[in-house]
Formats: sequence, C-alpha cells, structure tokens
Amino acid sequence: MKTRSGDGNVVAVTGASGFIASWLVKLLLQHGYTVKASVRDPSQTLSLSLSYSVFPSFFHFLSAKRKADRKKTAHLLELPGAKERLELFKADLLDDGSFDSVVQGCAGVFHTASPVSFTAADPQAEIIDPAVKGTLNVLKSCVKSATVKRVIVTSSAAALFFTGKPMNQDSVVDETWFSDPMICQERKLWYQLGKTLAEIAGRDFANENGIELVTIHPGLVSGPFLHPTLCFSVEVILNLVNGNKTYPKMHYWSVDVRDVAEAHLRAFETPSACDRYCLVGSGVSLSEVLGILHKLYPTLPLADKCGEVDIMNLPGFGVSKEKAEGLGIKFIPLEESLKDTVECLKEKEFLLF
Repeated sequence: MKTRSGDGNVVAVTGASGFIASWLVKLLLQHGYTVKASVRDPSQTLSLSLSYSVFPSFFHFLSAKRKADRKKTAHLLELPGAKERLELFKADLLDDGSFDSVVQGCAGVFHTASPVSFTAADPQAEIIDPAVKGTLNVLKSCVKSATVKRVIVTSSAAALFFTGKPMNQDSVVDETWFSDPMICQERKLWYQLGKTLAEIAGRDFANENGIELVTIHPGLVSGPFLHPTLCFSVEVILNLVNGNKTYPKMHYWSVDVRDVAEAHLRAFETPSACDRYCLVGSGVSLSEVLGILHKLYPTLPLADKCGEVDIMNLPGFGVSKEKAEGLGIKFIPLEESLKDTVECLKEKEFLLF
C-alpha cells in the first residue's frame, strides 16, 4: 500500500466531477498520485439553467450565472498536477464493462459516482439501479484487473440511520448500524434505499471475489465546492441565507467536504482500515445552524420560521467519531465549514444578496 511520499501510484475515481470527488481528485494529485477519473461525458458543457430546491417549502428559482461553453470537467483540468497526472474517461454506471479501462492498472479505486436525488418519477430506474448496478459494475471491473488492492466506496449516513430501532437524543449511531431496506421502501426514501442496497450488494460481491472493500458514510456535506454547479447539501445552506422565510424542521448531521476527501485517502493508505466509517463532525438542529450563520453574517436575510413537518423524521441522536478519528481525521469545526460554504456561494455568484 502506498505511503504519502508521493511516488505516482495510479488510482481511479468514479464520478470525478462531483462535490466530494473533485476534492478527492485534488487531494490525490497533491499527494503524487496519477488519477484516472471517470465522468459521464468529458466533453459535456454546462447549459444555462435554473435549479429548484429539494425542500417542498423552498421551491424557488436559484441564481444560475454559468457559462454555457464551460466544460463540466474544467475545474478538474485546472487542478495543480492535472496536466501531468490526470486522465479523464467516459463511463456510465449502467453499462457493463464501462469501467474496465478506468480501473486497469490501478492500485486503488474510489467509487463516488451515484445519483443524489430524493424524488423521482421512476425511483428504480433513476436512483436504485444506478446505485446498485453501478457499484457492481465498478467492482466487476476491479475483479478483471489484477492490480487493484483496495476499493473505497462513498456511501452515506443514509445507509446507517433508518433502522427502525427506537431512537432518542441519547442514542449513538456507529458502524454497526444498518438502514433497513424495507423501512426505506415503505417510507419511499429512495436515496436511502439505493445507498443501502448498493452497500449490501457491494459487500456480498466483494466478499465472494476477494476484494478489499471500505465504505465511507458521510452526513450532509458542507464546505467550499470546486465544481461549478450546486449540489443538495450545499443547497441546504444556500436556502438558509438566500432570503427564504422558512426552513425545514430537521437535524443537521454535517461534515466538511475536505474531511470526507481526507477520510477516503486515509482509508486507502492505512493498511488496517476496514469495513465502514461513520463521518459526521457535528450534529445540531437547523435552528442552531442559523444561530451560527447569524453571528457570522448578521446582515444576510436568514430564514426565521421553522416548518412544522420534520422532513427527516429523526431525533437529534449522536454519531460516533471514534473510528474516523482512529484514521487520523480531525474534524473541521462547523462554524468554519459554514463560513467557507457561504464564501464559496458568494464567489460563485449563487447568492442573490
């Protein structure tokens, strides 16, 4: 297993243009790796578009100041070291063999590609199949390659929290907790179901084929973003500071994107790393998040009315940090992460004020 001396070992990152993956690619290049990065279409450009919030009480148009001719992968190609040690590949989660050329010759594979969506006309086709079949397609490609030593999969706290167990504020979720697929399906929690089924299928396949598999389970990811578009977890913060009057009633289990990228790298480089890693730096209510934001930005038009419906329907329980800290993760404070998120939203002109 490679150490941090940076000797140019080759690794693969799927879904490389995303929020977490972009930071992971940056970190890998900083540490001397050669990165084979998969995206759906390396030549795809951004179109002028408007984004909707995912929360029912937040439906509104967002600012979308984007250049129509800017490639979705431009932020990757501009990273230090990218010119010498980054190669982009076209791959699709649902295409058998699509990742064969991506993982060939790699010592490690970071599988981050998976749909992040909470509503769908066809949940099976739009969310579950890409999550489950995509994970299996990547692992099948790893079996074909004789060089892959370890696979790190970006899962989610969504695969931990929905167990059906009685929970309260004294409960502490750790790596032994698994979401129940039946509960996810009954509650139409399609994203949670996709992440849970993908991990189950991936672990079964890895065990049967002798693949060393580690899964990372972050909560809502905050922090500065390298890619040019919004993602769900950043949009949560945007909707608190962008002039909306209401905010959803929910607990906010968060982690900074830089900690998530670091955890992926350490899970690959640490020989003893194994199984699953919870990754939640802070757990507070959204009202407490607003309190922090008010101190940081007293002039921003913050949301000030809490919705009556708890969209997550979960109590404010704790999440264990022990195993993540055993990897050497020192969580970035929530205040710092929130400030960096807002500053990035300003820089990329997503704030309306």
